[in-house]
Amino acid sequence: MTTKTFSTEGAKITAYLSGPVWDGAPTATLGAFRCKTREAGNDVLIQAIAFIHESGIRHVIGPMDGDTWHSYRFVTESDGSAQFLLEPTSTEDQLAVFQNAGFEQISGYFSARVPLANTAQTQPETRDDLVITPWDGEDPEILFGQVFDLSAKAFSKNAFYKPITQEAFLAMYMPMVPMLKRELIFFARRPDDELVGFLFGTPNYAEGPAPKSVILKTYASLAKGAGQHLAYAFHTAALKAGYETAIHALIHDDNLSALRSAAEGAEIFRRYGLFGLKLDG
Repeated sequence: MTTKTFSTEGAKITAYLSGPVWDGAPTATLGAFRCKTREAGNDVLIQAIAFIHESGIRHVIGPMDGDTWHSYRFVTESDGSAQFLLEPTSTEDQLAVFQNAGFEQISGYFSARVPLANTAQTQPETRDDLVITPWDGEDPEILFGQVFDLSAKAFSKNAFYKPITQEAFLAMYMPMVPMLKRELIFFARRPDDELVGFLFGTPNYAEGPAPKSVILKTYASLAKGAGQHLAYAFHTAALKAGYETAIHALIHDDNLSALRSAAEGAEIFRRYGLFGLKLDG
């Protein structure tokens, strides 16, 4: 058994035994965590940790629904502003349950917002080896197939990376097709049409059917400097389309994107953490 769910009337948690590697060791993850009280959360967490220990695994990270392709991270700081589309959520009790059990933060992330009128003031210098184009809106399955291939290459060296199949990837992302706006999705290609980067943006439909903010959701690149060009194209297109605010979503604290977000003048409104625990014996 590679997963097991523990539940009571007031809490629920799932243990995934086949998690990503952490500190060079096999690691289990704990996800799908909900609790009405800290006491109830503590009860199921103890059960899940015991199950992991009995399985012979000594490294545990959470919250994470098996891998970073799925939901992970607790909210650790917030200005109280509304949740944006596809943002991970958690309660103070959920975070406290993990911390009281000895989990410590092993990775940090943030989301920031910036008025689009303040972004992309300077156009990056044109490059002969890089062509930035928006998605043409055609063949979304081919689109996501290309995105999967590039993501697997671009993210493979990231901490906590764990590969998944293209079939599993498409099952997660194809349902998003009706929400896609082709003018907010960009590709970076070589002159020979080789794909070397992409940026996915989406309207923040958590605000309703006519949102004023837009989310820079996912970015990946195999070419140095492509991110700056992709971000410029995204911010420029979003402003032209009538959006007012850009949300730079779920950026790793140590990522180059963090520096670019700060350079645009974006202000952090939420922080998140991923937590780890090393078991004895």
